Amino acid sequence: MKVTHRTETVVSESAVLVGVILPSHNYPGEPLDELDGLVQSAGGHVVGHLTQRREVPDKTTYLGKGKVDELRLLVEAQEADVVIFDNDLSPAQTRNLEKATGTKVLDRTELILDIFASRAQTHEARLAVELAQLQYSLPRLKRMWTHLSRLKMGIGMRGPGEKQLEVDRRLVEKKIHDLRTELSTIERRKERQVAARHDRMTVSLVGYTNAGKSTLLNTLTGAEVLAVDKLFATLDTRTRRWQLPGWGPVLLSDTVGFIRDLPHHLIASFKATLEESRQADLLLHVADASSPAVYQQIKAVYAVLEELGIEEKDTLLVLNKVDALADRAQLAGLLERYPNAVPISARSGHGLPQLAGRTSESLSRGFLDVDVETDAANGKLLAFLGAHAEVLSQQYHDSRVLIHCRIPKQHLGPIHDSATTIRPHQPDGNGQAVLSEQAKAIEDVA
Repeated sequence: MKVTHRTETVVSESAVLVGVILPSHNYPGEPLDELDGLVQSAGGHVVGHLTQRREVPDKTTYLGKGKVDELRLLVEAQEADVVIFDNDLSPAQTRNLEKATGTKVLDRTELILDIFASRAQTHEARLAVELAQLQYSLPRLKRMWTHLSRLKMGIGMRGPGEKQLEVDRRLVEKKIHDLRTELSTIERRKERQVAARHDRMTVSLVGYTNAGKSTLLNTLTGAEVLAVDKLFATLDTRTRRWQLPGWGPVLLSDTVGFIRDLPHHLIASFKATLEESRQADLLLHVADASSPAVYQQIKAVYAVLEELGIEEKDTLLVLNKVDALADRAQLAGLLERYPNAVPISARSGHGLPQLAGRTSESLSRGFLDVDVETDAANGKLLAFLGAHAEVLSQQYHDSRVLIHCRIPKQHLGPIHDSATTIRPHQPDGNGQAVLSEQAKAIEDVA
């Protein structure tokens, strides 16, 4: 499907950033750095910062009364177009803050939704964003739409009447229902498409936004997908063929980046887009090793994976951007915490051979690379291997056929019979330990 890229026509707004730092906030560095990056991704420019430490947010304005007055003066002094909170506000808190400051007030979720809306390119992604925006706006209709006068009474409208807000709410609810129905159809189709790739192993890149997933996809596959230094540069899944040394071709997918406190309904809306990750044989969790918040970002990604129900999936942690580390002790500390991680630089190529090797090892855990020798007339077995294994080669010798295939361990049992011989395949460079492990697995099944 041809995609028409949207051009940005929105005037760059000046924004004052506000953050209420609660006891649960444990991000290192400047507390509003990430929000600053989000605003830049949305096309705005920052003209002021305001933070306050509190045990609990104020119920009416989130900030304390004195800080609200300070915020109003800052907005007036900077002539700011918008105030953006690094917290999620209730509809009432937003209304109260807009009255107090005399300007538009957005929270973190609304900002993320706006970025998603500007970046969505495919029909599927646009539907997902629209659904998430409507779900967010439904409880906020009173703030957004102020035409609350009763409908004109007339033919067919006699009786108690109905507030315009209630009409609007029903329209939004119907639109949400229609979008969910359409997205459910897309999800089922996506599930079938991904499941149909059983003849190819699939690897999915996941990770915090701007960790370098798209750059890694480009480097490994020669693809030319957009890779820029912006938060949420990728919203639509891209899948490319990766010729994995020692294994063969696999499908490598780049997915939407995660972020801390990612809105729940946004994750739900993007279920179809994240289907690649849900059904992948292996997840490559790409983390930005140069970020001062790398530990918290890794934790945030695992939290999203848990919400998606795929936290138990086989995952390999990839520490990207190690070439940007000023202090090598930082990398040593990361590897001490995550000893199985693979340090790389997607931009320079450092560590990519090790990543390929570790990926091959991970994919091999649930599979056996075997040679199956049987009668050439054994059509039942040949059909079984065609359906459940990746057949890599076939060689015929008289009435016998030698099949080199890669097969899941659970499918090995049914192919044992008196006329069939199974042994580990021994390609060039395959270690004796791997061969011994495979031979033991074959013996255990037999």
